[in-house]
Amino acid sequence: MSKLFIDIGSTYFKVAQDGDIQQYFRDFNKNILDDLNSKCSEIVNQYNKEDIHICSSANGGLSTLIIGITNSFSLTYAINIAFNSGINIIDTVLYPKIESEAVPSELIDVVIVVGGIDSVEKVFDEKLLIYLEKVNYQNIVYVGSAKNRDFFEKNLENVVVLENIISDKLKIQEEALKNYLTDLYQADIVGKEDIKQLYEITDNQIFSTPYIVNRSLPKINERLDVADPFIVVDIGGATTDIHYSRDLVNDNIISDSGYDRLVFKKLGVYKSRDSLVHTAKNNEFVFELLEHLNVTENILEEHSEKATRTLMQLAIFLVLYKVSKHHGQYVELNLDILNNIVLTGGITKVLSQEEVDDIVLFFYKKILQFHQAPTTLLDSNYEIWTYGI
Repeated sequence: MSKLFIDIGSTYFKVAQDGDIQQYFRDFNKNILDDLNSKCSEIVNQYNKEDIHICSSANGGLSTLIIGITNSFSLTYAINIAFNSGINIIDTVLYPKIESEAVPSELIDVVIVVGGIDSVEKVFDEKLLIYLEKVNYQNIVYVGSAKNRDFFEKNLENVVVLENIISDKLKIQEEALKNYLTDLYQADIVGKEDIKQLYEITDNQIFSTPYIVNRSLPKINERLDVADPFIVVDIGGATTDIHYSRDLVNDNIISDSGYDRLVFKKLGVYKSRDSLVHTAKNNEFVFELLEHLNVTENILEEHSEKATRTLMQLAIFLVLYKVSKHHGQYVELNLDILNNIVLTGGITKVLSQEEVDDIVLFFYKKILQFHQAPTTLLDSNYEIWTYGI
């Protein structure tokens, strides 16, 4: 018997067997397991629990606040690992400026503190403790200089101390922190009753969907006609993720992985619609883009099929803008050398190839001053996640 793959999203769930993928719009009046069984119990019942593999983004993922010593190493390395573990970054704090930094108002799932190679002493002091007292967080992990571990263990209850993510040769050491964050995500899933119930049908660990998609990138050219450097843009109901090959960035990270991930937590088309509209209204190029699409700004207030299509096109433009040299939130990608853009997620079930190409070309002409754009591919069967799972 072959394996059954299931992906639980914020808007749809997908069921894949023997290369065939079925997509179902979720019924939010039912819990996930009941909804799944009501639509495809005949399929699920054909498989043993050990042959069913599930990934999920329906629990919203974990949020983190990262505190580091420098932008060049501490924050860059920790951000890289957090994104690739499927963690949503709420904010970053540069420790030398911590006394003037704002404190996040929302609950933080995990605080990551990093800084210094293992030979460096007295990196952190009372300023950190004063700041953390104001932060509402559930977990805290220290992955900095070994000579500062006593300070954390003495002053912070329930702190988890792991291997420094910065080696003495300034190479990223990601396994310990990545495993911790993955396990934390798993614990979060267990705490979400809806997703916890899915263990009634599987004996395998449920992973974060962004983590699974990122795992698929080294194999993607076996299935799709893409070449490095490329990006995969996953536009869903709640968030938008960009998975990219590392030769698109200019940084000092030496990593075993050739691919990384960025997440924009409030750039979705359904659950994060209001946030997407707000972001669009505050972008200086969007009204020109709306004119290009032959619609007025009133479309942003409508709830129609045409409005949804327009919002999806805006999401493509905005996410490219956010990683361009004109914005660069966290990471700036060298989009001028990009070969391919692969679009996946719910957006591919709505927009046509022509609608996608039109937006990408508008972005390249308007923002990058290019007259040509990379080749775009639509993962219209939404199968990329199956390569990784």
